[in-house]
Order: sequence, then structure tokens, then C-alpha cells
Amino acid sequence: MNIIADTHTHTIASTHAYSTILENAKFASEQGLKILGMTDHAPGSQDSPHLWHFNNLDSIPDELYGVRILRGAEINIIDYQGNVDLPDSTLKKLEWVIASMHGMTMPTGTVEQITSAYIAIAQNPYVDVIGHSGSVNYLYDFETAIKAFKEYHKLVEINQNTFKNRKSSISNCVEIAKLCKKYQVPVVVNSDAHFAYQIGQVDDALALLKEIDFPKELIVNLDLQCFTEYLSDHKKITLSAIE
Repeated sequence: MNIIADTHTHTIASTHAYSTILENAKFASEQGLKILGMTDHAPGSQDSPHLWHFNNLDSIPDELYGVRILRGAEINIIDYQGNVDLPDSTLKKLEWVIASMHGMTMPTGTVEQITSAYIAIAQNPYVDVIGHSGSVNYLYDFETAIKAFKEYHKLVEINQNTFKNRKSSISNCVEIAKLCKKYQVPVVVNSDAHFAYQIGQVDDALALLKEIDFPKELIVNLDLQCFTEYLSDHKKITLSAIE
């Protein structure tokens, strides 16, 4: 299995990442990817770009090196009510939005509190993906939240970076993936790249899904037609714009 889109990547605009959008797009093209998500951290993170970065993303061409760029953000869930660190006026301009919990922006809490936050974020119409939600620091009622992700048409991310930087979360990711399989919730497999050479490198994440016999048709970024249909249905981005 190989992905055709990597929809969670970072550039030097997030200063703990080390490649430009041109470098990322070039490497993505060399890997045969068709679509690349540019999803730098939102302003709640200490080293993130300013709000202006996200309001000015239309400066970037639709395609670089033959790769369609999805202009987006990885936003921070910042409280148990599911509030985030970009305003709706900005979010509605973006083509791709990942919502994640990070230690610097989200307090730890009880299972009930974190579950409430995820159910609230599921109802946010501007959010496309629930990012790396297996963290041991933010345990939630997986079954209840995943049912909400299905109800509100959110993709659940299987994140390659977990296998390097969040190894204690792997068992939770397995449980989340099994529940996505049980309830037919689509997933997206991403690198969470912080350097160009990591883009598209998702072997561990795909192996996890293969091990539990996860249906290929529920992995939206394995197939170009599947992914572009998702974009058309949920983001109103037409097929012709990314062929």
C-alpha cells in the first residue's frame, strides 16, 4: 500500500520544522504523491506562525512540482469545550484543517473532560481531521467519541510520528483503529513531517492498519479517486482542481 496524499506536514513557518513549502512539494513529487497538506501549527503553539500566515495562504499556487497543495493548518484544541486557536473567519478560508491536542495548549483532564472536548470538536464544521488522538496524556472514551466522529463526518488520523515520538500511545492507536473499523469511520494516514524527507514515509502506520485487517476503502488517501471525491463532497474542492 502507498498513500497518494500526505495531508499533515509542517514547514519552517513552524520553527521546530526545517523545510520550506518548495522543498516539501519537491520531495512529495519525487515520492509520487499527488496531494500535499501544508498544515503548520496554529498561533496557540509557542513557535507557530502569526495569524497572518493563515490568512495569506492564497499566495501559494494550487500546484507546486505537479503536486496539489492543500492550504491548511493544524489547530490546537485549547479547552474542554472544544474551542480552538484560529477564528472561524480564518478556518472557513482553509482547504484542510486538522484539530489536535498538544501539551503546551491543552490542559490534561479526566476522561470525561477530554471526551467532551472531542465531541465538541467533532461538531465544528471547519474541522476535517482528528489529529493523533491516541496520546496517553489525553485519554478519552474512544467508543463514544469515534461514534461522534462518524456522525459528523470527521476523518481520524493514523499518524506516523507516533511510532517515533509517542511510542506509549501506540496501543491506544491500535484500539482507535479497531473502533474505526468496527464503526466504518474513514481514516487518513499521515507522516506529520517536520522535514521534507519524512513526507510520504508512513510504513509503520500502514502496517498497524494491515495488522488489524483494516478495510482499504476506509483509508481515504490510498486512492486518488477516493480522496478527491472526499474533497468534492466535504470541502467543495472540485476534481479538476487537483488532477
